[in-house]
Amino acid sequence: MSSIPTTQKAVQIEKTGGVEVLHYRDLPVPTPAEGEVLIKNNFIGINYIDTYFRSGLYPAPKPEILGREAEGTIVSLASSGEFHNLKVGDRVVFLHVNSYAEYTSVPASKVQVVPSSIGPGIAAAALLQGLTAITLIREAHYVEKGDWVLVHAAAGGVGLWLVQLLRTVGAKVIGTSSTKEKLALAHENGADWTVNYKQEDIVARVKEITGGEGVRVVFDSIGKDQFENDLEVVARKGTVVSFGNASGPVPPLTISRLSAKNARLLRPTLFNYIATREEFDKYTKELRGNLNFIPLRDSDEGLNHISGSDNEQEQSPIMSYDLNIAQKETIHMDSGMSWIRLGTVTPAYEFAQSRSLSLAVERERRNEAMIIKSESLSPSS
Repeated sequence: MSSIPTTQKAVQIEKTGGVEVLHYRDLPVPTPAEGEVLIKNNFIGINYIDTYFRSGLYPAPKPEILGREAEGTIVSLASSGEFHNLKVGDRVVFLHVNSYAEYTSVPASKVQVVPSSIGPGIAAAALLQGLTAITLIREAHYVEKGDWVLVHAAAGGVGLWLVQLLRTVGAKVIGTSSTKEKLALAHENGADWTVNYKQEDIVARVKEITGGEGVRVVFDSIGKDQFENDLEVVARKGTVVSFGNASGPVPPLTISRLSAKNARLLRPTLFNYIATREEFDKYTKELRGNLNFIPLRDSDEGLNHISGSDNEQEQSPIMSYDLNIAQKETIHMDSGMSWIRLGTVTPAYEFAQSRSLSLAVERERRNEAMIIKSESLSPSS
């Protein structure tokens, strides 16, 4: 315990808003409560859902340390509780709050040991998005061989996971996106047909592809902008799975509208599919198996910015944020001011700004994974 500091660096917000509400601060290192383990974070997964909490779309008590997943090393355990065979020194990954920090105290039930066969940073980059995709096709709508499936934002974070998993199932996959490059990426990874929603009529094109049948299931991370199209293209007795709000939340609707096709509508969240330890273990095991054959790609176009300005939700599926200190490579982007470059898929490159934070951001291929690497946690001089 003597090697654990009393304070740490963390990214905290006191109110909701844009990237200007992000603050890089010195905060106390948490003490693990009963059944919790203290983890020194080495890699932090950056996910679109983080913008929902920052903007206030998803309410949470303030002040709040952002982040929902990280990979690191267990440095201490609480004095009592069930620890699921975890021990100090284990390399682990977790799904829990407060991950934008050097240390996070996490219930042991939300922690998984990372196998030695999985390289550094991969688990943090894959866990939340990979589990989201797996649970969507297993529980939100159980996809079977030959099913017609529409995946919006098919070149995005969860989208790329979905098209790859659906290919292994044998589904007939239609993917949407906004550019030729993104459509090519979706096709390469499992989308049998692609639709450019900026240039084509999605409803007409999907009906043409399916011979007027429509799709058995729509997986929609976009929300408001695509919901009406979803109701049009879903087949009789099909399912619309709305799991994201990239363009804004879906407005209230009259439930009787679903009766025209006996359609089903779900608004799931990953955390309710892995609420028990048994569920978490089950789907994490399946995810580990998929990591053996699903490539984690480094997109030349970069990543979406965490501000969430691009409502396509076209994120990389494999982004993690390395908190390892490498003082010699520190880059001071500006005197007294530094920037975290978090992504650039859209034409407008955007950046998150925070005073007294020096970060070098680099692309690094690790098993073809994109890593956003923090080269220093030292304050700007």
